[in-house]
Amino acid sequence: MALKVTKISRVNPTRNSSHDSNNSLVYPLTFFDLRWLKFHPTERVIFYKLNTNSSPESFHSMILPKLEHSLSIVLGHYLPLAGRLTWDPKDPKPYIVVSTQDSVSLTVVESDADFSRISGKGLRPETEIRALVPESSVFCESPSLLSLQVTFFPNQGFCIGVSAHHSIMDGKTMVRFIKSWAHICKHGSMDLPNDLTPFLDRSVINVPSSLDAKILELLSYFSKEKDNFKSLKLVPIEEISPDYVRVTLELNRENIEKLRERAKRESARSHLELHLSTFVIANAYMWTCLVKTRGGDVNRPVRFMYVADFRNRFDPPVPDTYFGNCVFPIGCFGYKADVFLGEDGYVTAVEILSDSIRSIGSQEMETICDLYIDGTKSVKPGTQTSSIAGSNRFGLYGSDFGWGKPCNSEIVSINRNEAISMSERTGESGGVETGLCLKKCEMDIFLSLFQTGLEIVKN
Repeated sequence: MALKVTKISRVNPTRNSSHDSNNSLVYPLTFFDLRWLKFHPTERVIFYKLNTNSSPESFHSMILPKLEHSLSIVLGHYLPLAGRLTWDPKDPKPYIVVSTQDSVSLTVVESDADFSRISGKGLRPETEIRALVPESSVFCESPSLLSLQVTFFPNQGFCIGVSAHHSIMDGKTMVRFIKSWAHICKHGSMDLPNDLTPFLDRSVINVPSSLDAKILELLSYFSKEKDNFKSLKLVPIEEISPDYVRVTLELNRENIEKLRERAKRESARSHLELHLSTFVIANAYMWTCLVKTRGGDVNRPVRFMYVADFRNRFDPPVPDTYFGNCVFPIGCFGYKADVFLGEDGYVTAVEILSDSIRSIGSQEMETICDLYIDGTKSVKPGTQTSSIAGSNRFGLYGSDFGWGKPCNSEIVSINRNEAISMSERTGESGGVETGLCLKKCEMDIFLSLFQTGLEIVKN
């Protein structure tokens, strides 16, 4: 796949009258932001098929100017995204600073690839998807927080690649930003509806201040820069091997219901004791398939990580449109592979995830934080870790910039540690799309297990 950079620009936010254009703005990081301070960027690609206006001339004269203009406007609403992360040695924790000259990098690229194939859901080389994500400056001492790339496929379509420092926002906030940008682009407006207007007040995150210190200590525990922990440089990302491939798998409404019925039928517990949401069902199934794919030592430790959204868990609740991170990782620790390798492995996974999710509602934030820290520090070398990114409730497929809804979306940053991506299905409610990136030899085994398991529950 040949790529040609046609334009690199810096897009400045359109500041409205409520912003003092002469002063820098400072946004403190909260407890939820700090957990992701050294984490790798969140990366996503959204694909749009063009039925009209798809020649190079029409793209550069009609589509691209609208994308750039609306980006400037939406950044005025989401000003922190134009800023930089800073950590003064005198301060206990870092913060975001937005100055008048700050902007967001937008790279425009042209590709000769087959858009239908690369935007599809079948097996594709991971290196081709990664090329659609912009290079990020998150690895410097004062990193910018957002980079964007628009890749045009002449006479076919385009995609938008997003790379964001994870300390600035969680997945829900990222999707809301994309939907806000799409709304302004499509409608040519300056304002956003209430459900897309970001809530920027960080004071609503009301957790004990002692938790900030605990999370920073955990980051220090794992940092390679023991003498300069306040460095904001991230650990460099390893190059993706050419033998890694990506696939998007669908669990439709019927699949989910059949798997749910299997859990009810085979679990020794009453189904009223189990939390049998689509999230639990889908991830228990994927987790089991991943453990079986690895095979090998039946006594190896395994764990599963997911993030819980705490917006509705505070009193009063944090607004749904809160800008930033309001998620925290939850770990299912202390299990061995043999628990999942037998015929009852899937049902066991359902019970484990169900218990984990049910326990969150009865625990204080301090307890949740301590459990995560203790579990993380106790992880043994060789542990097989699986995790989940995204959600089937974000509604990303409603992001129409004016040329139709997305035909596909990929969370690119799942190409580490057997992560699974999740989103709603296009065209049907009640099901999910799950994305996965593995070595080709592992993917072949996984796909066989995945399909065989669905055929068993269907029959």
